[in-house]
Amino acid sequence: MKGGFSSPGDYIYFKSQVPLHKIPIGTKQWRYYDFGPKVVPPLICIPGTAGTADVYYKQIMALSMKGYRVISIDIPHVWNNYEWLQAFEKFLDFIDVHRVHLYGTSLGGFLALLFAQHRPRRVKSLVLSNTFLETKYFAAAMPWAPVVSWTPSFLLKRYVLTGIMSGPHEPFIADSVDFVVAQVETLSREDLASRLTLTNDDASIGPLMLSDSLITIIDTKDKCAIPQQLKDEVSERFPGARRADIKSGGDFPFLSRPDEINLHLKLHLRRVGVEAREDLVPGTPKASDDDDGGSGGGGSGEPKDDREDTDDAPNGDRSKSNRGAPSSNDSQPPLVPESDDSPNPDDQPLDGTTTKGGSPLEGFSEIMVISLLHLLVNFFVINYQQLPVGLLTLYIINKHHPMILM
Repeated sequence: MKGGFSSPGDYIYFKSQVPLHKIPIGTKQWRYYDFGPKVVPPLICIPGTAGTADVYYKQIMALSMKGYRVISIDIPHVWNNYEWLQAFEKFLDFIDVHRVHLYGTSLGGFLALLFAQHRPRRVKSLVLSNTFLETKYFAAAMPWAPVVSWTPSFLLKRYVLTGIMSGPHEPFIADSVDFVVAQVETLSREDLASRLTLTNDDASIGPLMLSDSLITIIDTKDKCAIPQQLKDEVSERFPGARRADIKSGGDFPFLSRPDEINLHLKLHLRRVGVEAREDLVPGTPKASDDDDGGSGGGGSGEPKDDREDTDDAPNGDRSKSNRGAPSSNDSQPPLVPESDDSPNPDDQPLDGTTTKGGSPLEGFSEIMVISLLHLLVNFFVINYQQLPVGLLTLYIINKHHPMILM
């Protein structure tokens, strides 16, 4: 990890544009971002143990600009699964959202599954990333869980940070780790204690009423804090779910591989019937019928390249010849030197002799002199009916020159 951390420029811009909401609901304090057209059913992002609402800032910015509504939350101080269900349901009632699409990573994915199991009428779809189905693995790895609520803050932070894979990383993965470590430093002792308690609370995910076709599983294939065995159990539980494996991304692919994650989130939202409203995004021109409401994605579900194809330029910008003919700007010959072995008609002498080794303007100067001589002869003949002796001598010498232009 880096010795010092400075906030990324896009995160600074995000903070300047997207307001952070802090509201008490019952006995719980909620901290969340809510951005995008309010008429669109929201995608609610739930972070893991080390995350905050800020870790999904790349998803908030990218998806909201495409007409989706994204809500990113902090996990409040809840100390058991039942308390989480009650608190999250009250939060949804407060923001006036009845049915939701949930995106959860690590502990957030487990909490999303828990809510879908016990409040099936409120969950329309799920996106799960690097998550698990039961907590017994973490309870066995943390025998001091019963005293976690009395543990000092610096020990809790150290325990959480040791769970993040250290060592050499790709630059983007290293940056994502640095960002999350900085977020952990902002968490209070109660924040960390409650999240670790949830991770160790005896619970497992039972059958869901939600169809597998409404679930997307996004897992990274490299090392992360969630063992591969636990991630495989999620895939086996939902065999009909859409899978989107990412070759690398570490624990936080939403930060290290945001373009891939955002693409999969948009594809999921389209598939489950969420219609983006890009026309409601301030400062964005209304999309034409050929444009797509996703992140530059086409109607087929694949991303659409925003760059224009030169072959699709208007007819007025193309020549009347076949497609691909050079435009008016390309009509000039290329500025490439000609080979000495390829004769150019413009370089040939005007008297038909070779000029190789001579001045290329030699023929041009000769014809100019002869033409001028011819004009002077005509002038004196017409006006004075006679010629000066010197001029007459030159005329007689050159009158049979083959290149005199009449």
